[in-house]
Amino acid sequence: MTATIASSVLDTGATFTGLRCRECGQGYPPGAKHVCEDVCFGPLEVSYDYDEIRRRVSRRQIEAGPASIWRYRDFLPVVGDPVDVGTGFTPLLKADRLARYLGLEALYIKNDGVNMPTLSFKDRVVSVALTRARELGFSTVSCASTGNLANSTAAIAAHAGLKCCVFIPSDLEAGKVLGTLVYKPTLMAVRGNYDQVNRLCSEVANTHGWGFVNINLRPYYAEGSKTLGYEVIEQLGWQLPDHIVAPLASGSLFTKIRKGFNEFIKTGLVEERPVRFSGAQAEGCSPIAQAFEAGRDFISPVKPDTIAKSIAIGNPADGPYALDIARETGGTITAVNDQEIVEGIQLLAEHEGVFTETAGGTTIAVLRKLVMAGRIEPSERTVAYITGNGLKTTEAVTGVVGEPHLIDAQLASFDTAWEQVQMLQHASLNGGAG
Repeated sequence: MTATIASSVLDTGATFTGLRCRECGQGYPPGAKHVCEDVCFGPLEVSYDYDEIRRRVSRRQIEAGPASIWRYRDFLPVVGDPVDVGTGFTPLLKADRLARYLGLEALYIKNDGVNMPTLSFKDRVVSVALTRARELGFSTVSCASTGNLANSTAAIAAHAGLKCCVFIPSDLEAGKVLGTLVYKPTLMAVRGNYDQVNRLCSEVANTHGWGFVNINLRPYYAEGSKTLGYEVIEQLGWQLPDHIVAPLASGSLFTKIRKGFNEFIKTGLVEERPVRFSGAQAEGCSPIAQAFEAGRDFISPVKPDTIAKSIAIGNPADGPYALDIARETGGTITAVNDQEIVEGIQLLAEHEGVFTETAGGTTIAVLRKLVMAGRIEPSERTVAYITGNGLKTTEAVTGVVGEPHLIDAQLASFDTAWEQVQMLQHASLNGGAG
């Protein structure tokens, strides 16, 4: 049966051959399914014909493609025309000032806070998932979300002309709620945390037969994250980094960046070299970091309590795989508290002019913590992944970043205020010098 499935998909010009269980290897047709129902109930992922991809792709062909995730179309599970809203190929910023501050020689910021259309990396996964949803005949799409995914699903469904109903915890940041409602989906705010929302959505998916991007369409959805690996390789001049630091929520992003690296190695697009993978979590929701610290290979669920709501998943589905990757590559998984997260947001903004949301603040705070602990070597070429825009979580820094100086529309008023500012800065510098 698997050979027939592979042949039928490849006849369409696609390079994916079906779905396969990550645990037992059981094959399935490329439909709307995310668990191995026949054998072990393990997660399903997309399989590809890498020999066919190797025959098709080259660096030159990729470079000639669109400035979006669809330049990597041969590595993605789609058949026809994609739902294309210009997602991807976001900047890889050489962060020289932040590198000097931290004592690193080569630091890069992969900034998905400027991604299209909703300013987070979720635009990548949703573009792939909704393309596949349309190919599978779904007319209504949905998701369980901590905010960014709801924004992306609503926006890209609107572009694709699909009916949309999305589910969020009722205590999300106002910017993320507004950033979903503007696209006119049906928005369900559930009294409960993300894990409770996700359980409800599984019931809705089974009852109503909708296409849930992170449930029954999850194998395709997750593949969109691989493009964050492809782009970094290409933007580094077709080379792998030495070390990456990325936020961990479900753990899927971590696993797919590595899959992206491995696929470019497997198809001859980049020379193989070791890459260390380190993950970042908030202390108020750090089940993967806790398991890493304890030396466990299983995840004990926790109840989220952190300002970093976009990564607050207390029972992460891909947590065990994230643990494996960190350990296999010589990386680590570390947590930081809410105050450190805010400091991380400010640190990136002050040194590189990038305003990130709380997930990015977590990443930068962990980056700093790892450097101070000697877990990142100064000579390592390090990439920190910023997955969302700070305008979505302004509450996190309200009252922390200061206030404007109120002056009259007169030069004397300005001069007085400016003198006071200089005196305060001078006192601050002297105080910092001890």
